[in-house]
Formats: sequence, C-alpha cells, structure tokens
Amino acid sequence: MDKNDLQQILKEFQDGKLDINETVNSICEKPFEDMGFAAIDYERELRVGYPETIYCKGKTVLQVQKIVESMLKKENNILATRANIEMYTAVKKVCPDAEYNELGRIITIRRHKMQLTESYIAIVAAGTSDLPVVEEAAETASLFGNRVERVIDVGVAGIHRLFAKMDIIRKAKVIIVVAGMEGALASVVGGLVDKPVIAVPTSIGYGANFGGLSALLCMLNSCASGVSVVNIDNGFGAAYAASMINKL
Repeated sequence: MDKNDLQQILKEFQDGKLDINETVNSICEKPFEDMGFAAIDYERELRVGYPETIYCKGKTVLQVQKIVESMLKKENNILATRANIEMYTAVKKVCPDAEYNELGRIITIRRHKMQLTESYIAIVAAGTSDLPVVEEAAETASLFGNRVERVIDVGVAGIHRLFAKMDIIRKAKVIIVVAGMEGALASVVGGLVDKPVIAVPTSIGYGANFGGLSALLCMLNSCASGVSVVNIDNGFGAAYAASMINKL
C-alpha cells in the first residue's frame, strides 16, 4: 500500500462505499509477506516514499524470481540490484516486461509511470571503468522519477574534459561523483559547484587501491565542503540519497 492507496480507501469510506469494518480491514492488511527465506515489506513505500529494493547478490535465482513474483501482486515498480543474467531470465518468465541493464547489473519493472522531475541529477564518472556503478545509480534514480544526466570519463588525469562539461554539472540540483583509483574527482567537483555532491568510491584501480579503500579514504578526507560519501561501489545508495535531495 502506498499513499495513493490509503487516500483511495479513505475516500471510499467518506463516500459511503466502505463501512467502518471494511475500511479497518483494508488498512490493516498484512504489511509484509513472510516467505520463509524473505519477508517482503509491502508498506516500505508508504513509510519512506520508495518501495523495497531487491539486493540480489547472495540470493539464489529461484529466490529472486519468487520475491519478484510476490512483489508484482502490489503493482509497484520493482528494482533489483546486483542481478546476473540468469536471474533476469528467471524474472522474465514471471514478468515479460522486465528490463535488464547488463552493465549496471540491475533489473527494473515499471508498473506505473512516474512524472520525471524538472530538476536533474548529474552523475559524473572519472573513467569508463566506473560505468557499472554509474548505470546502477542512473537506473535507480530514473525508476524513482528523476531526470538524469551522465557525464562520463572526466577524471583528473585529463581535467580539461571536466571543465568542458561544467555547464551540465552546475545546472544539476545534486551531483553524484563516481571515481576509483585515488578518488580525487569528488574533491575537484566539490570545489567548483554550489550543489551537494555525493561521492561514490569504486573498486577500480591497481593493487594499492585495496579494492576501493584508497578512494573511500580520499573522499572521506576531502578538503572540499559539501561532499558526502557512500560505501564502495554503492551506486544505488548514492542515487537513493540524491533522489531524496532532488525532490525536496
């Protein structure tokens, strides 16, 4: 149930189409489904504004398929992150209109269209190797009803490329910066804009990158104000926060 569902129930009660018991039963519908291996939180969107997202890594193909099948009952948009092609194939069997971004490893199901925001989220990537995280963020933000602009391969090794795109970046309401290696791009962007910057360190880099730890520490120690940092490779988390900011 989302806010629209609740408003519809209360309107039907107000119009006399539902009696008090029917109204109470509708509102008190079980808020989650216990599937044994998962408990699907149907009221997440009513509480926080966004439906529950399926994190697929660590789940079996069958578990992902069953979770999606359960969530389809509520006609909500569905987002499944870190999904492989086998999971998508299984989901496609229960939902033929499911879409898959292979690079971003993300499954999307759009049951209802959302009005896109006039303002947009800029997703700025240091390198092409960071694109899997970029695509995870972009698909998430888009499904949540945000306009998205991508700015790709503008890392500090060729900083003139960034300067050529500053008009797009500065017009965004919030900026996601995705970078591996030493993660310096977030600090550079943070020092050039008057918008909130959400930095995403990626696991891209040679050995001393420590799987993204060097980029994470660099971003956390940024001398540029207004830079917040999410976890390594967490494009979803960055897009979720950016969406909340963009819709304020």
